[in-house]
Parts: sequence; structure tokens; C-alpha cells
Amino acid sequence: VQLQASGGGLVQTGGSLRLSCKAPRTITSVWNPLTLGWYRQAPGKQRELVAAITSTRSANYADSVKGRFTISRDNANKKVYLQMNSLEPEDTAIYYCNTDPPGQWGQGTLVTVSS
Repeated sequence: VQLQASGGGLVQTGGSLRLSCKAPRTITSVWNPLTLGWYRQAPGKQRELVAAITSTRSANYADSVKGRFTISRDNANKKVYLQMNSLEPEDTAIYYCNTDPPGQWGQGTLVTVSS
């Protein structure tokens, strides 16, 4: 099942963005128990997991984003969010939402942070 991310854009260093992802109808019935993650792939680099949230809302973050990014989920509306603050040029990447571990990849959203 492919999850579609949205909310990316161009922002200056130090700015903020909020990414969102909504479950397709095909998995809404199994959404709540899933561990969900936000991943990113920067140019020339491998895709990496930056944040994950369990069904009980326990969250984990990559060291590079700790204290700046916050993952959250809305189980009633089958959505997952990534609040990104204090953005840095190194955060420039295509961001994807998926389960953790990941299934089939959907369309990501491009985040560009200008210096």
C-alpha cells in the first residue's frame, strides 16, 4: 500500500514546515496498530528513517533531527504528521511516509532548505 506525503516546499534556514500523510482507504482498518515512519532521501544518498511512532505514540528520531522534528499521529483521521523546525540545508530531501518497517513506497514530498 502506498502512502502519499504532502506539505513540502521551499523554506529558508531556520524555518519550519509540517508534512502530512493520510492513509488510503485500503488500510484504514489496520492503521491504528501500525508503526509509522517518516523517511527522507537526499540527493546522492540512501533513504533513511528520520522518525517513527508506534501505535502507543512512542516516538524515535534519528540523531540528526532530534530536538527539531516531531512526529505525531491522528488515529481517528488516519493521518501522520512531521513537524520540522529549525530547518537546515542538510534537511533538503524528498520526504516519504511509510510503515516501519517500510512497505511499498508512495509519492514523496520535496523539502528544500535554502541557506
